[in-house]
Amino acid sequence: MSEERFWNTDEYASTAQFTVPDGAMTMRQAGRIFRLDPVPPKVEDINDYIVSAVRENDLTYFTYFLHYYEPRLNKRVYRFLLTEGIDRYDPLRFLDYKLSCVLAMLECLPNYDPDKGADFLTYAHHFMGNALLDCRRQEEAGSFKSLDEYKAARGIAWLYNNSGKSAKEVIAEYAAEQNCTEETAAEYLTIARQNRSRVPFYATMQDEDSEETGEDVTRDDSWNYADILWNGIRADAVQAAFDKLSYKEQTYLEKRNAICMTCGRVGSWEERPTFEDLAVMFEGSTASGAERAYKKALNKLTEHLVDADVLGVVELKLTEKNKKIAAAAYWYRAVHRYANDDEWGEIRFDFSAGTAQIVKLADGDFSRTNVFAKIAIRQILKLSMSELPKKLTIPFELEQEKIRYGS
Repeated sequence: MSEERFWNTDEYASTAQFTVPDGAMTMRQAGRIFRLDPVPPKVEDINDYIVSAVRENDLTYFTYFLHYYEPRLNKRVYRFLLTEGIDRYDPLRFLDYKLSCVLAMLECLPNYDPDKGADFLTYAHHFMGNALLDCRRQEEAGSFKSLDEYKAARGIAWLYNNSGKSAKEVIAEYAAEQNCTEETAAEYLTIARQNRSRVPFYATMQDEDSEETGEDVTRDDSWNYADILWNGIRADAVQAAFDKLSYKEQTYLEKRNAICMTCGRVGSWEERPTFEDLAVMFEGSTASGAERAYKKALNKLTEHLVDADVLGVVELKLTEKNKKIAAAAYWYRAVHRYANDDEWGEIRFDFSAGTAQIVKLADGDFSRTNVFAKIAIRQILKLSMSELPKKLTIPFELEQEKIRYGS
């Protein structure tokens, strides 16, 4: 293999590109895409594969390296997604982040010098971190001129949300720390406030008596103002929906989610009131009563956002469950502004194969792209047979998912 061909990482990367139909890949498959059969020869230190790849100009050794490094790479990507608070069980998203790390390693490879004594992973660590952040940047609500601008915006946003200081104090502190002007720091803070992280709305699970269990298949109580643009059209819709709630309902949402709907300030979730605290705040209530009141307020806000054509909702009911063959069936309903609620669809799941079949399309689901059914399939396939709820409600950002599925 010629040296010119070996170091053409763009050509190598293009050979690794492939298209996976949505729903056709499981997390197990996404976590094992670099596993080789037969297993490559084992070495004492996987860095030896990198050394051989560099000295022999042969990327075959890089594939051997990936075979053994993949479990650690999976953990790094998983931790990043966990820290960001975004869906870490979506196989295609997980794979996107993972492949970005691999491409970053390939780009590092030509400049790695084994004789300097550092392991390749030590050398590539920073570049892989940038690759993960760049993936996140591209998923953000707004746009950034560069990765450096995005990192700066994240830095000042972290300081603003965790210091408890005023915007003016944060700008001055950040400018001093980063040796930039206060005008530049203020610009970064403005960008950060306009481009909050995008976090899915939560999906509630219910027990056999149709009472909410408090379990959450994404994250706890994720009605999150950080999920919307500070000055965008969706922020206006959420604010308008919020204004339709009663004072008590607004207070439950603001206190429990540590936000201020007037200024958009997001406080520390560690210090937010518990349901016991909310019960004390509203005298005569109990912790369970406060939780029910909070959920009702959240549901009412969701209904207003559905009416505003901002959210879609999938409602699921378990109709069949067979543990012996690892299969289940759900009725599902598509709820959006223009949907007819009368007719439910049906989806059958094969958990042993990690697949699902839309037996009948729900009235109101998009016939060309089946957005509501795909949302349901994506959520249910994340669960094990023992975790399957009898009822499930999944609110989601309608326009974002329509773009994702090409509606």
